[in-house]
Amino acid sequence: MKIIDKEILAIDTPRVMADYDIMLANIQMVHNHARRYMIDIKPHVKSHKCLDIARIQLDEGAIGLTAAKCDEAAVFFNGMCKSFTIAYPLVEHHKIQRILSSTKQFGLDMSLIVDSEEGFEAIALMAERQNVKVKIYLKIDVGLKRCGLPADDQRILKLSKKILEHKQLELTGLISHAGHVYRAKNIQEVIKIAQEELKILFSVRKLLLDFDIETRRISIGATPTLLTGIDLQGISEIRPGNYIFLDRLSWKLGLIAPEQIALTVMATVVSKNKSYFIVDAGSKVLSSDTGAHASKILEGYGLAYPAEKYLEEDYRMKITALSEEHGFVSRSGFDLPIGSRVRIIPNHACPVVNLTDSMVVHQKGMIKNVWKVHARGKVL
Repeated sequence: MKIIDKEILAIDTPRVMADYDIMLANIQMVHNHARRYMIDIKPHVKSHKCLDIARIQLDEGAIGLTAAKCDEAAVFFNGMCKSFTIAYPLVEHHKIQRILSSTKQFGLDMSLIVDSEEGFEAIALMAERQNVKVKIYLKIDVGLKRCGLPADDQRILKLSKKILEHKQLELTGLISHAGHVYRAKNIQEVIKIAQEELKILFSVRKLLLDFDIETRRISIGATPTLLTGIDLQGISEIRPGNYIFLDRLSWKLGLIAPEQIALTVMATVVSKNKSYFIVDAGSKVLSSDTGAHASKILEGYGLAYPAEKYLEEDYRMKITALSEEHGFVSRSGFDLPIGSRVRIIPNHACPVVNLTDSMVVHQKGMIKNVWKVHARGKVL
């Protein structure tokens, strides 16, 4: 399958690459699904960390952006959009102060999340000091068991009342992330998790409504649940991140075809022996991630193909080990000369992007642009 031209084969390696047309098709696919239910899209920038991609998402109908960390979000406080969600529990005063200062400075519509008394008290105090209005989502645990309040937790009602009573805070609604979907073994399990997420959120909404507390918005994340095409009636907003690139895990779960994967890594065979081709992409390029949220369904650290045989099944090779600067590609019944280029599908696209300063963007086999990863390493 001829996908790339000699111009791309000649690039210096290892190099993270994004196929423009595939990425745009992925964006439009998920955004169109949201439009069918007339719900908002607020993409998570953690997957790309790139201003150029954020602009495309906004042009395709996103109402704002979601970020995890304060420094990551700040990269996008540049006038490109006014609505932001920090989908991460902020509990430290200095971090909340930074976000609220930016909220005032740039006139932002800012939403934060709460899943504890400590988080509420910290945000309430800083909102008073800064004299800033802040929208608050209650984070609900829908099965990941990472952050969020279980559906039967009495603090849900208690925190809701406290938020409603605070003059600087507005109870916007409920927010969740079904990240445990990445541990699913097949599409049937993905669908079950997606349905359970909605069931839990709707039950919490009903609980609050029984006490005359209205949750105006329900916001969900996690790309795999959206790729099932589930009924989104009753949902207000989606916050997909990985949907722009997709990766080996989405493919393994049966949610996509490999032709929908937009992010790949070009590498060079720098040595070889009886067991392996050794390439110049190690853990500092591919990451040592075997899948999001401790997924166990993948073996190895990615799939590699000779660059000119990309996606041809007879030429598929598994990356079975990584050192920092080297990848061990298991030989698969054919030979490659040293100096050959291989094209790699990573297990998990998000950490791969965060390991590079820039991405080569290609279209129809030719280099279109080089995009900077503006928020790379922004973890504070």
